Amino acid sequence: MPFDQRPYPPSRGEPAINLPPLTLGLIVMLLVLHLLRQTLSDEMDDSLVLYFSLVPARYFGDAPADGVSLLLAPLTHMFLHAGWLHVGINVATLAAFGAPVERFLGGARYLLFYLATGIAGAALHALIYTTSDDPMLGASGAISGLFGGLLLMMRQRGSMNALVPFAVLWIGMQLGLGLFGTAPGGERIAWAGHVGGFLAGLALIRPIAGWRW
Repeated sequence: MPFDQRPYPPSRGEPAINLPPLTLGLIVMLLVLHLLRQTLSDEMDDSLVLYFSLVPARYFGDAPADGVSLLLAPLTHMFLHAGWLHVGINVATLAAFGAPVERFLGGARYLLFYLATGIAGAALHALIYTTSDDPMLGASGAISGLFGGLLLMMRQRGSMNALVPFAVLWIGMQLGLGLFGTAPGGERIAWAGHVGGFLAGLALIRPIAGWRW
């Protein structure tokens, strides 16, 4: 996969799709969950999305809130997507960025890193859009965290010296998307979730890795 350091082409007998187990499991889960949602009625699916997505106004505004939803949404929003294009882009980038990070951190630390950066992305989005009652959903914050962690891994290995300019450029692109861009379906892009996850990835990769480099 891109950014991975495994030899290419694969040795004889090695699977063509050679993803580490947690990354592969997350990809399968995202796809299966989205497929199962296609069996629901529109009303039921809308209710599910509203309940398990992160809605900032439930925390900081006057939107009605359920206690269980408030507790679960920072995690469960990562497993829901707006459409097949949304989930397709996310599973592709998860495969590219997640595989080398999982191989570096190991399974348990990788899962902790993934979830923590996703929660951080959701937190920044909620803090910026405190009165928004639009649901935020998708794994983009966590995947942005993987990207941030991967960049720092590459820099430590001497394969990326211009980390700071690259990070500033990436954050600038996310701000531009948030101000001027929309997703293909017309939905606003949750740029703050991307930036929050990315910054958390930069901040958390070292302590979670235990400085193993």
